[in-house]
Amino acid sequence: MHNSVQDFHDVVLPGDPPLHALLGVPVDALGLVIFAHGSGSGRLSPRNGYVAQRLRDRRLATLLLDLLSHAEELDRRNVFDIVMLASRLVRATDWASHYGETRELKPAYFGSSTGAGAALRAAAGDDRIAAVVSRGGRPDLAGKPALAAVTAPTLLIVGSRDEQVIELNQHAASSLLCPHEIVIVPKAGHLFEEPGTLDRVVELAGDWFHINFNGATR
Repeated sequence: MHNSVQDFHDVVLPGDPPLHALLGVPVDALGLVIFAHGSGSGRLSPRNGYVAQRLRDRRLATLLLDLLSHAEELDRRNVFDIVMLASRLVRATDWASHYGETRELKPAYFGSSTGAGAALRAAAGDDRIAAVVSRGGRPDLAGKPALAAVTAPTLLIVGSRDEQVIELNQHAASSLLCPHEIVIVPKAGHLFEEPGTLDRVVELAGDWFHINFNGATR
């Protein structure tokens, strides 16, 4: 197991606006997991940091990315602008493909809430993406044409108590043509705050990324 407490650092992705992120690349990383957070969360969230650290312990590089600037977050319309959020993810993927520490790593997406819709929208038609994982996500927000165009194997993780989101995930999954799976975590709510449920998410996501990175070629 790698010591991943200090293995991440701040990076700024150039552009308008510049995007702030935390990058962590363990030794012999298998691939790069790019996070897409929902509203009210971000790169400095302790829960996101915990998930990222656990993934780095499993030799997965992580990029915790704020898809919106602070000013943009103040306008609630931006939070649900899936097309814009997806374009920022594509920007991050392009950046990572040229950045020294990550350019040899195959990318994957880990989206939560609205970020999951953005992740699937960004993955649509992009054969660089090795896998997508959604945690308590809104994959339906990607739209049917985008869902049908996703080729990356996709894992949809939902809490058993998040009944409305279970239905939305099942509906979205019916539009996916790629290999996909829905896993419902017992006793978990939307945010996976119940004891042990976030660890189960990390286990499921880590396994999914491992399987698909090991089969991926750059």
